[in-house]
Amino acid sequence: MASRINTSFTLIPNQKYRRSNRLSSSYFSNTLDSDSQPLSTLGNFKALPLEIFQIILRYLSGLLFKRCTLLLPTRERLKYIHKILAETLTAGWDELECHRVYNFLCELTNLSRKMQTAVCSKPGSARKLELRIRLFCRNVLLDHWTHQSDSAFWLTRILKPWPMVNQARLLYIIFGPISPQDGQVVWQKMIEGPTDESSLKGLADAIKLLYDTGTKEWTADDVISLVDELSVVPREWLLENNARLLILSGNNICFTFMASKAVNGRAIELAKLIVFLALVCEKELYCMDWAVKMMQKVCKVFSTPVERTNFLQSVANAFACVIMEMLQSVMSGDRDEDDRSFLNLFHLVHAQANFHKEVLYLTMNTLST
Repeated sequence: MASRINTSFTLIPNQKYRRSNRLSSSYFSNTLDSDSQPLSTLGNFKALPLEIFQIILRYLSGLLFKRCTLLLPTRERLKYIHKILAETLTAGWDELECHRVYNFLCELTNLSRKMQTAVCSKPGSARKLELRIRLFCRNVLLDHWTHQSDSAFWLTRILKPWPMVNQARLLYIIFGPISPQDGQVVWQKMIEGPTDESSLKGLADAIKLLYDTGTKEWTADDVISLVDELSVVPREWLLENNARLLILSGNNICFTFMASKAVNGRAIELAKLIVFLALVCEKELYCMDWAVKMMQKVCKVFSTPVERTNFLQSVANAFACVIMEMLQSVMSGDRDEDDRSFLNLFHLVHAQANFHKEVLYLTMNTLST
């Protein structure tokens, strides 16, 4: 599955509108969207080229620098400083020079050694170190770029030196869910129960970044292998969370991931994944015909009619098996867990009904034409 596959759909899950993330360092948050305000406060200095003005600033005291920015509030001065740095620090640098910058930063901060310690330790055993790595990577290297290609370049520098299993660990450390209390990485989130969109959005956006920007160092197979590896960090995720991540990652990644399973003889896993895609669509009120059309598209990957028939039978069997597993959980659980399990079973039964309704619609429409 080395080539990227065009997977445009007539209908896709109705996802909530999301704000575009043009993030800056936490120290300068909410400052990059203020470019509409001209830097007229520079007075006569505004006639100078930015590089010349920057040289002048080097010779001024703290006090004179403040007067040159005409006593702007601290937030505004920091905003201006950040604007200068963002426009001049690495603007126009070629890739080799940026490589050298990254290597210098790694040497200066011992970043590689810290990452080695974090990825080789038991998840959560070095919480403060994980948090430092996350904050450094996000605030210094990743979040302040305007263009996605720049973010993809720096994320590639972070991940590529490591084996795939460590890449997945680092991706989770940098973009995975965090505790609202102390900001530390929550490792059990994906394995203890169904999670929400906000817990997976960072990971999904990072995966899309590597896949969609056409970075030459990431093939489709690389990204799909990374997603596969991520789904067992720190242990195997609940399939519902895996399905939610695939939906948030977009049609291309979702289809390529599933097609990879189809061509590698993992049809039973694929059938069960279809069930949980349908469940997520039901819970989030996404269009169920998206899940059906995704299954229809995956069916075409199988090379023979017999394989396609067996796969469709596996999907039907998977619905029955998962419903029975959830029913057993309802009957054997405690009261609090009972309520959650029953609600999940309720959603799954409705998901099965709506999924098969869309299959019938698709069949009847095909027959009528």
